[in-house]
Amino acid sequence: MNAEQRFDWPVCHEAEDYLLARMDEFLARNSFARELTKRMSEETGTLLIDWTDYLVLGTDAAPDLQPLGFRPDSTAETSTGQEAWYHPEAMVPRVIVEKGRGYRPDILAIHVESITDFMAVHGISAGVEGEPLSRFRRVLAAREGDTRFHVVERRGYRGFLREAANAGARLNLLKASELWQTRRRRFDDAAEGFAFSLGLIDQLIAMVGRDLTCHVVFDGERRFWQRRNRAARVQKARQDQLGLGWANHDHHTFRSSRESFVQLMAVMDKLGFNRRERYYAGEQAGWGAQIMEQPVEGIVVFCDLDLQREDAETDFSRRPLPRSSKLGTVGLWVGLHGESFLDAGMHHLECRFDHALLREQLAAEGIGTMKPFSDFPFLKQAFTEGERWQVRPERARRLLEEGWIDEAQCRTFIEEGAIGSHLENLQRKGGFKGFNQQSVSAIIAATDPRLQARH
Repeated sequence: MNAEQRFDWPVCHEAEDYLLARMDEFLARNSFARELTKRMSEETGTLLIDWTDYLVLGTDAAPDLQPLGFRPDSTAETSTGQEAWYHPEAMVPRVIVEKGRGYRPDILAIHVESITDFMAVHGISAGVEGEPLSRFRRVLAAREGDTRFHVVERRGYRGFLREAANAGARLNLLKASELWQTRRRRFDDAAEGFAFSLGLIDQLIAMVGRDLTCHVVFDGERRFWQRRNRAARVQKARQDQLGLGWANHDHHTFRSSRESFVQLMAVMDKLGFNRRERYYAGEQAGWGAQIMEQPVEGIVVFCDLDLQREDAETDFSRRPLPRSSKLGTVGLWVGLHGESFLDAGMHHLECRFDHALLREQLAAEGIGTMKPFSDFPFLKQAFTEGERWQVRPERARRLLEEGWIDEAQCRTFIEEGAIGSHLENLQRKGGFKGFNQQSVSAIIAATDPRLQARH
């Protein structure tokens, strides 16, 4: 297998433990951050490390980083006297090494969706670095002794420098967001829908550039999915009570028909995604996936499709697939609801949480959680109970006419609908970036719409 087919991600406990120890040193000296960390846990079921954007350490700490796997981040702009470091094999915060600072961390920054919302919630009226809607904004939320707690907001940018004011660029961003959120999503022919969407993406890139377009597109996709999932709305409201938003997202999952998969990949290519793992879960499972990552915006996508043994020997992310003689879980979901990138919306958003704690907190809100499908020390994953969506009768009847479902199933889908979406509760440890292929196969089988009738 080549690098695009398999990634053997390590578990990097030493790197994560080093950062956690530095964060604890910071929290011991900053009561605002300490209280916020407590409230993150108690009110949202989340962990500070999953919100942390970066730590600032002095040059005395630099020799610690490389042996732990950190490397200089050449793509991240920094101020004079600073150097950004990241861990290419672990999902952990970045570190800025700055000349003239001591060994102890005295700056910690978290990443939120909206600085304005965070400031309003916490009664902060300090000046914000960076213009509204610009690529990088930062506010000093709390200065205590020699510590500073920052809150940052990002849009299609990996660096740490604010950009010059540009009213025209900000207006273009608003126009781009409006165009995407109001785009036509329903088409009788999926190929026509993808062609339309690709054309619109080209238009947005011409307006705001590739990375900002990626930001606009995924903000819009989360909004669309959230409107169709109660668990998402409840958890988003909990996180908004602290002014955090969805900045703890881990990955976005789209389901695709075999026929449209290459077009979905064309969308991701155009938005700047790189190919990571490619999955084939085995003949019995009947599914596959391409994992992709956009390194600037920090978005990961998990793109699912029905896949057979003969398809797995090729690069199905680039080679159009023929119509299959079987209809698996993913294909049936698309047949009932539509393409994820068009009228159906995402199958799920996966965010990072304290896994056990969120399960308890959502249960108190009347939201159940399915049995975990990954339960390892370094990776825990579980879906909330699925949101049932109404199925358009013409979709169910088309599946019946094509022989994919029987009369009873067709009637059930029309009368009762079918499971459409979930929120996924994930916790990573040791900065583990990967996924458990066997466990994902189990949950895909468990969420087959044919098994989800109410009676």
